[in-house]
Amino acid sequence: MPHDLLIKNGTVIDGSGGPARRADVAIESGRITGIGDLSGQQARETLDAEGHVVTPGFIDGHTHMDAQVYWDPLGTCSSYHGVTSVVMGNCGFTLAPSRADARELVVRNLERAEDISPAAMAEGISWGFETFAEYLDTVDRLPKGINYSGHVGHSALRTFVMGERAFEEEATEDDLVAMKRELASGMAAGAMGFTTSRTLNHQTSDDRPVASRLANWDEVRELVGVAGAAGGIFEIANEDAPMDGVAAQSDYFGRLEALAKESRATIMFGMGSTRTQPESWKPWMELVERVSDSGGRMFAQVHSRQFNIILNFEGQLPFDGLPEWKALRALPRAEQMRRLRDPETRAQLIHVAHHGKYGDAVGAEARKPDYDWVFRMSDPLGPHDRISDLAREAGVDPVEVMIDIALETNFKQNFIQPFANHDQDQVLSLMKHPRSIVTFSDAGAHVSQISDCSIATHLLGHWVRKEQAVGLEEAVSMLTAQPAAAFGFSDRGQLREGYVADLAIFDPESVAPELPEMKHDLPGGARRLVQKAKGFLATVVGGEILLRNGEHTGALPGQLLRRENAGR
Repeated sequence: MPHDLLIKNGTVIDGSGGPARRADVAIESGRITGIGDLSGQQARETLDAEGHVVTPGFIDGHTHMDAQVYWDPLGTCSSYHGVTSVVMGNCGFTLAPSRADARELVVRNLERAEDISPAAMAEGISWGFETFAEYLDTVDRLPKGINYSGHVGHSALRTFVMGERAFEEEATEDDLVAMKRELASGMAAGAMGFTTSRTLNHQTSDDRPVASRLANWDEVRELVGVAGAAGGIFEIANEDAPMDGVAAQSDYFGRLEALAKESRATIMFGMGSTRTQPESWKPWMELVERVSDSGGRMFAQVHSRQFNIILNFEGQLPFDGLPEWKALRALPRAEQMRRLRDPETRAQLIHVAHHGKYGDAVGAEARKPDYDWVFRMSDPLGPHDRISDLAREAGVDPVEVMIDIALETNFKQNFIQPFANHDQDQVLSLMKHPRSIVTFSDAGAHVSQISDCSIATHLLGHWVRKEQAVGLEEAVSMLTAQPAAAFGFSDRGQLREGYVADLAIFDPESVAPELPEMKHDLPGGARRLVQKAKGFLATVVGGEILLRNGEHTGALPGQLLRRENAGR
């Protein structure tokens, strides 16, 4: 019998960290059935991978595609970068559970904290569920190009049980019983785990804390216990005080250690470094090591580069919240350009950009820029030109430099404003830590401000090829086997006979992210940044070619991935 798909003449990197080898890969019924010299064997479809490496499909464990899965089965832009499986519902933000008569409460949690357009959600989501189990069944029925799994989010869980009170008060004993019941049901249906947010950065559109931030620690403990009893994961957007204060850090670390021991849940949180304290991550990784050494499971989710806000005149700018700029930005593009060329108007806008009143939250419209840390993005892999350097060279104001570049490029030029991971030596150390997972993309959220679906291709293009600081086999393992083990995907993440045939096939000499572009392709024409990649011959999901040379083949082989030890 012929194979369904035969991938010939490629260099296999199996995800284990072992050496690359020349081999063919045979696939039948969505599974890998042979790896080696398969000369003379026949297949219904053959793909010549000469000059390319054949690896497991990449796994992204920190996404927010819970709404996007309705209107974008390909999971773009993650799939463009070799991702074949994602975990949704991080930081406490999910669509489910949610009551049919109170959908606006879920939208309130998502709208600002995750920068997801409520208009896009209103047009793109057909709902059809209330409980989390019903949501998973709905996702199971949707057409999918890649594989999706999901957590139960704390903010949705609170509003499902408490309604408007979820944004105002702590839970009663009856509230907590009801939340635990619904969470247990979601875990039994195959949820990966339970997630929450404690950070001040997560607010609603009316400047209130998202619902999970109203919970006391006892509520968190009780709910994590439910997830842990089911063998699940607990992911948390951490409290802010422990980032700087020694006493607060000691208290918080003690709570997390106790939680890991009593709940037996796998605990995960995002981690990076700050500009003022580049080694601030080290005590956190020492915590991870202590918990792991004592028999617990704890991982840090990390990035492969700076965390960047992407700025452009088509999307968002740091000045957009200032009244004079807000009035300008409400005008049609041609009129904006005309006024930016007017010397008097330009001078006023530059003055306001330096002296206006800014906030202090993370976001494109929030913090006053430091032009030593704003860059023109020309090559996605860098290096990037510092705006302050360009201004000094031209003998003009840095805001004027940004205006001139924007006008020269018809508003297409992207600028980047890092808000974390400024020191790349620290980024490299974090990626190489044995208890970290390179998986912190936030794909599906912040869609007009960031484009971190490219962390995989940045790792391959920058750290492997340009810097030669990470071996190709090591990098592939970071993107495949390591997250698969952490998230409990027992038959993915490696190229082995019997494993699911999710594969990424790319040229290691050219793989890289492309420049992001602002598109209006969300439901209702809402905007988002779209970033493709180059160097991929094919992306295979469940044994079918999903993307060939970056273009969709029409296949939709993706599946819902339920937690493997779920009670169903």
